[in-house]
Amino acid sequence: MRIATILLAAATLPLGAQEIKLPNLDALAGKATESVVVTLDKTMLQFASKFLDKDEHDAEAKKLIAGLNSIYVRSFTFAHDGEYNAADVEAVRAQLQAPTWGRIVGVRSQQSGDNVDVYFKDGGNGQLGGIVVIAAEPRELTIVNIIGTLDPEKLVDLGGEFGIPRLERSQTRREAR
Repeated sequence: MRIATILLAAATLPLGAQEIKLPNLDALAGKATESVVVTLDKTMLQFASKFLDKDEHDAEAKKLIAGLNSIYVRSFTFAHDGEYNAADVEAVRAQLQAPTWGRIVGVRSQQSGDNVDVYFKDGGNGQLGGIVVIAAEPRELTIVNIIGTLDPEKLVDLGGEFGIPRLERSQTRREAR
């Protein structure tokens, strides 16, 4: 019933303003041995971009941030398996449906229990409208949700900012081969 309610709510939102809801995830911080919670809306992103002028990488990141509406990162590490509810993760996945969202990567390991999904939102004109990464492991859960206009070639410039891992351009080219 809860998933059906979330799907109905997501379907009634205007496509351009569609945000992904992260149900009950903030409550996991109390159970986790380590947690990272980043919540940046458009106003906070504009404020944070004022501090990005030190070098060429910062200038590129600042341009990229100008098109963003929000960045949400929720990352939790737990002492024991099963300390987060898989239904909460499924509630997030249920919001990422076609035609707005498309899953471009899906990795499942029955041996280790690792699950990774990467979803892109079509922003039109060769641009991304958002990206969601869900990495669910038995003792770790990470969800990164970035909404706004993104040039796929410039996405690497956001690495190293706001808790998002840094990727080197040569590294991404090698991995793409």
